[in-house]
Amino acid sequence: MRHFDFTPLHRSTIGFDRLFSMLDSANAETPSYPPYNIERTDENNYRITMAVAGFAETDLSVEAKEHVLTIKGEKKDEDETRDILYRGIASRAFERRFQLAEHVRVEGAHLENGLLHIDLVRELPEAMKPRKIEIGSGSPKQIETKAH
Repeated sequence: MRHFDFTPLHRSTIGFDRLFSMLDSANAETPSYPPYNIERTDENNYRITMAVAGFAETDLSVEAKEHVLTIKGEKKDEDETRDILYRGIASRAFERRFQLAEHVRVEGAHLENGLLHIDLVRELPEAMKPRKIEIGSGSPKQIETKAH
C-alpha cells in the first residue's frame, strides 16, 4: 500500500490534527478479527455488526470517548477440566476502534445469536440542517439614493 506524507500540510494547516491522525491510522494494517459489517439503516442511522461467537455480554465492553468507539473482547479463563480436541471457534482477546464523525453518538448495543449490534445515530444541530428560504412575491425593495 502507498504511504502518503502529510508533513507539508501540518506546516500550513490549523485544527486538522484529527483528520491527519485518521489518515495516518488508515495506512496502518488493521486486524481482521473479529469480522464486522457497517451498514446504513436510514439517512441518519448506522449499525455496526460484529461476529463475536463464544463471547458473553460480560466478556465484551463498548466505550465511546472523544469521537472514538472502542470495542473490546476478553474471554474469562475457561474451564480447564474440559478436554478440547479441536478449537475452531476463536476466543482470543481483541480490541477494535472506529473513528466517529462529529455529531454521531452511540445509541445502544445488544448481543444476539453471537452478533454484537451497535446502533449509531447522527444528530445534526439545527444550525447545520438545510432550511427552506421563502421567496417573497411583489416588487423588489427600492434602494433610496440621495440627490446631489
